[in-house]
Amino acid sequence: MAKAKLSAKRLGQWLAAARPFLLYGSLLAAGAFALTWLDYLRYARTFPGEFQVFLVAAGFMGLGLWAGARIFAGRRETPGFDGNPDAQRTLGLSAREMEVLALIADGLSNKEMASRLHVSPNTIKTHVARVLEKLEVSRRTAALARARELGLLP
Repeated sequence: MAKAKLSAKRLGQWLAAARPFLLYGSLLAAGAFALTWLDYLRYARTFPGEFQVFLVAAGFMGLGLWAGARIFAGRRETPGFDGNPDAQRTLGLSAREMEVLALIADGLSNKEMASRLHVSPNTIKTHVARVLEKLEVSRRTAALARARELGLLP
């Protein structure tokens, strides 16, 4: 305990001795910031058109980088995702119904699903109705939530 008090006492002495240096360092940092800010204001007033063009270009560059990363990243599958075969068997979902469920998750309409699976839109309506019935829901959004809850979709 005495050793802890001694080190606390030394720390207090060190802080008391360092206070002028900390104050001086803080004042220097504030002065450097003020000079940098004034330089920025001078540049912005001297070259307003160039500065605005730079800001617009930087904004579009950031937007382009963000959009490019989102577009070209692609859809990533969860590694090792198996679609919970136990739940599929329990619910009685066929492979085709699982395909339809995945296409529902992609946000496709019945016509788009029919053209992808090379079947009639009426067949897709039947598959969708059976998927909704087996998942015990009445809407596609509820089916997606239930499927994700059961681990049928990533």
